[in-house]
Amino acid sequence: MLPLVIASCVLAVVYGWIFWEWLYAQFRWATEHQADWGHTLVIPFMSAYLVYINRKKLLTGPFKTAWMGLLPLLAGVGWYMLCMFGPEPLHHHNLRGGGVWLSLVGIVLLFGGWRSMKYLWFPLLFLLIFGQTISDRFMQMVTFKMQDITAQGSHIFLRMLTLDVERVGNTITLYDEGVPKPLNIAEACSGMRMLMAFLALGVFLAYTGFQRFWQRMLLILLAFPTAVFVNILRVVTLALLSLLDTGFAAGDFHSFIGLVWLVPALFIYLGLMWIIRHLVIESSSVQSTTEEVSKR
Repeated sequence: MLPLVIASCVLAVVYGWIFWEWLYAQFRWATEHQADWGHTLVIPFMSAYLVYINRKKLLTGPFKTAWMGLLPLLAGVGWYMLCMFGPEPLHHHNLRGGGVWLSLVGIVLLFGGWRSMKYLWFPLLFLLIFGQTISDRFMQMVTFKMQDITAQGSHIFLRMLTLDVERVGNTITLYDEGVPKPLNIAEACSGMRMLMAFLALGVFLAYTGFQRFWQRMLLILLAFPTAVFVNILRVVTLALLSLLDTGFAAGDFHSFIGLVWLVPALFIYLGLMWIIRHLVIESSSVQSTTEEVSKR
């Protein structure tokens, strides 16, 4: 057991040394932009929990070395080095992240074997999709539409509150005693980053909380309207606070409001999960209820 622990520690140190620049960049970005990408710091622990809940299945049989794992391991390291020192277009955080992840897959396959991958492929895929920041190049392909939806929804909500408000494009202007106070729905307010956090949470809860495929898919799909709805409430909150002081709609306070709204958003999502679970009456529950009625 001790040699295995020592070998694992040495392997972890070597892995961290090779990919240190990417790991540090990811950590720094997540800590400096917590409102947008802070959830990526939690994703490795969530992936580890997904491994933990399958521990009994993993330990039912011996681990067998699969030398095929050397292929993704060497390919991952090679791809990472190419992205680090190759042509300028390859110097991209997500492209390098693919090499980091592929190397991890190779290590798991090499030392765990094909049987372990039956239970570890999902935690690994979860880590790849949600464990890194998404580049602005990709975000800009989606955020414009999210900005438009957020601006429209916020405008309607503020009109329902009988406020004097107008919308031009993605800019909402509130009038306080005739004084215009514009609020621009910037890319950070588009909801895309909040959507990524909700998708990660939805996939995690769907995998751990449901057995039926349709329940899992429904919970994941509900992440989209939930994120949009909560983001609209966030913008409305900033708009109302801007009536007191326009400084509330920018800077660190802007990010703080986004973090605050994640708390009620979590409870909304858990409520949706409760509803989905109770859409189905288990056969055992029906049988017990029938037996109770017959006894009466």
